[in-house]
Amino acid sequence: MPTIIYVDDSRDDLFYLDYIRRKQQLEVDLFCFSTAETALAALEQRAAEGWALPELLVADLYMPLDSGIGLVSRLRLDDRFKAMRLAVCSGSDAAEDRARSLAAGADVYLEKPLDLAGILLNLEL
Repeated sequence: MPTIIYVDDSRDDLFYLDYIRRKQQLEVDLFCFSTAETALAALEQRAAEGWALPELLVADLYMPLDSGIGLVSRLRLDDRFKAMRLAVCSGSDAAEDRARSLAAGADVYLEKPLDLAGILLNLEL
C-alpha cells in the first residue's frame, strides 16, 4: 500500500483529501500535516527508525510559515530524501507558480482540488 504525506495549512483541504480517501475506499496510507515543520519532523523520525520513504509528499504552495517550495527545496538538499517523489499543489493555475515549483525540485505541480485516485494511478507508473 503506498504512503502519501500531504502538507497543507488549510484544515478543510486536509479533511477533504482524507474524506475522499475514505469515500472512494482508496488503498493508501495518508498522513496529513498542517505545517511543513511537523511533516519534516515526521519524515526525519521515519528515516531514523528505518522506515521506507513515502511514495509521495504533496505540499501546498502557499503556507504562512514555510511554503511548499521551501519544504521541497529543503528535502532536495537532504541526502535522506533526495529520491522521494515530491509535489507542490495550489489552487493557482499560474504558469509562474508551476515553474517555480518545478525549479525548486518538485517532480510535479498539482492543482486543487487534488484528485487522489489520479495521483495513485500516476504513482503506479
